[in-house]
Amino acid sequence: MPTEGMSGYRSVFRADLFAGQRIIVTGGGSGIGRCTAHELASLGADVIITGRKQEKLETVVGEITDDGGKAGWRAFDIRDEGAVRDAIADILKEGAVTGLVNNAGGQYPSPLEKISTNGFETVLRNNVVGAFNVTRELVNQSMKDTGGAVVNITADFWSGMPTMGHSGAARAACDNFTKTAAVEWGRFGIRVNSVAPGWVASSGFDTYTDPGVQAILPQLKNFVPLGRIATEAEISSAICFLLSDGAGFISGASLRVDGAGSLFSPFFPPQGAKNSESYQGFHRYTPPRALRGKD
Repeated sequence: MPTEGMSGYRSVFRADLFAGQRIIVTGGGSGIGRCTAHELASLGADVIITGRKQEKLETVVGEITDDGGKAGWRAFDIRDEGAVRDAIADILKEGAVTGLVNNAGGQYPSPLEKISTNGFETVLRNNVVGAFNVTRELVNQSMKDTGGAVVNITADFWSGMPTMGHSGAARAACDNFTKTAAVEWGRFGIRVNSVAPGWVASSGFDTYTDPGVQAILPQLKNFVPLGRIATEAEISSAICFLLSDGAGFISGASLRVDGAGSLFSPFFPPQGAKNSESYQGFHRYTPPRALRGKD
């Protein structure tokens, strides 16, 4: 059974799993990043969340501290090399960082022929260049000496991402960056892995404002063999595992957390799933608009 840590978060891990550790979560102001920051703090970590909007970061830090956890924030743009360098240096002044979750990113639905070069490049910079910037600076400034664990968040890009080709290209690039970094930086005791979520019932769904897209979201579960979509907590628990000592010999791996959705085949469509219940450990979770009142 899940156990309750110092906060109300009901994690499957022991309450002191990350005691004494400092962990950075980029994009920690909402969605999966916010949930992960809460779980890490509930497990004893001193969490530093980052993002571009100070107000969102302050809100999440307030939630965590109200729950009895330790958290701080830094507002900067992960696409800005100089800003990243300065922010990491500032964070390290307060102590070593043992873990990094590269969660920040974003995209928008569009067919390829309608994506501008600027739009394509922006999504790549959000979803892979930013992760590279933050990781490289942390490695060069600290982890070469201390070791550590890095988890990059990608997506279900395995069969392409129709209507999100810019994001698919970025996520595939981030997956390859993960594998290369695992090889090059293994000699420093640095593990680098990725988590590839499928469809997740997070606040990210609310960013897709087109009525047609909102109408499709509740139907996504019909294309997942387990018959549902993921909770933020189910992604967070995978991230926490890869950051933990229990994953001490796992590096360069891509962990799919998608209910086998990436393996969907029209020759064997979902058959009416049963016996698969969502794990919801996040006590502050609010479902996205499109899924409220729906299973």
